[in-house]
Amino acid sequence: MPRTTSSPSHSTRITPLALSELHLRLEFLEKEHKSLLKQIKRKRTELKNFVEQMRSLATEIFNQASPSFQKMAELDQDIHALFDEIFTTRKFGKQTLKNIESVYLNLQLTGIISLKPRSKQSNRELEELFNSSATEEDFARETAEGRHQHWQAQESVESASVARTEDSRKIRQTFLRLAEIFHPDKVKDSETQRYHTEIMKEINKAYQEGDLARLLEIEGIQQVGEVIDNNSEDDLTRKCRTLEQQNQILLTQYENLKRELRLTKNTPEGAMVYDCRQAAKKGIDSMAQMVETIESQINVVSQIRDFVKDFREQKITIKDFLGGPPKLHSLDEEIMEDILEQMLSELMR
Repeated sequence: MPRTTSSPSHSTRITPLALSELHLRLEFLEKEHKSLLKQIKRKRTELKNFVEQMRSLATEIFNQASPSFQKMAELDQDIHALFDEIFTTRKFGKQTLKNIESVYLNLQLTGIISLKPRSKQSNRELEELFNSSATEEDFARETAEGRHQHWQAQESVESASVARTEDSRKIRQTFLRLAEIFHPDKVKDSETQRYHTEIMKEINKAYQEGDLARLLEIEGIQQVGEVIDNNSEDDLTRKCRTLEQQNQILLTQYENLKRELRLTKNTPEGAMVYDCRQAAKKGIDSMAQMVETIESQINVVSQIRDFVKDFREQKITIKDFLGGPPKLHSLDEEIMEDILEQMLSELMR
């Protein structure tokens, strides 16, 4: 009997190398895509929660400290009014007047009272205090550096503008694709129209905010993404190219969210949220502590108000006035600096 040889089986299809590489590339891009969407969602939630904490804290501060802030504002107005009266009703020699104006100006510059120059002369004194003298060489160097920085910034802006334009185009493409599917006018029955109307609200909001991640989330939830043939090189190539472009925009969006959160945390309000958190961990009532601090500030400013009032009523001499309130001299210098810094931040808001 003749020996038979088995022929190779043709039932198993061998995937071309190009398709295999595209499958691997697509798998990598899809994993990256999902990861970016999760990171953006997490960072967006973190930013939203932090902003809500800032608003909540601001409301609580306003409710508890508003009377104290009102007292501080009244004291500030009183001191300004007292100095105005002193300058308009009393006669001083040229040097004495200059010394009294200097006291008034220093109270403003240290933040004990609000900044309110009373004359052109005061404006000139402010300029002299804030502006150091510069040589022509300094000016020339700063001008050259300024031009260089200007052109660098201009190039950066132009480059960023091109990138933003391309990103906006991709976001708009996604928006239009979803709007085409979910526009309420595309359906007839009222229930589906209401459903599409709600989805379109989300789509419009995401588009207005340039939030590609949210648009893609909606697309995923509604399961209306592009269907591709896994055995088509053209389909796989197109899908990979689309994902690459989307992932680049998503990465930029994620970095922007991180930067926005970092900047928000670095604001005075953000720092207060952080300080309150740290205080709570130590069992400290930060609100009560803040009100107590403000009351200490009010006490200091009240003493200054009374001191200026005594000078206006000529109960103290010019020499005593220029020496400053005696009670303030006993305050610890570091504590005084903290008080002044806090008063400045509150009064200048």
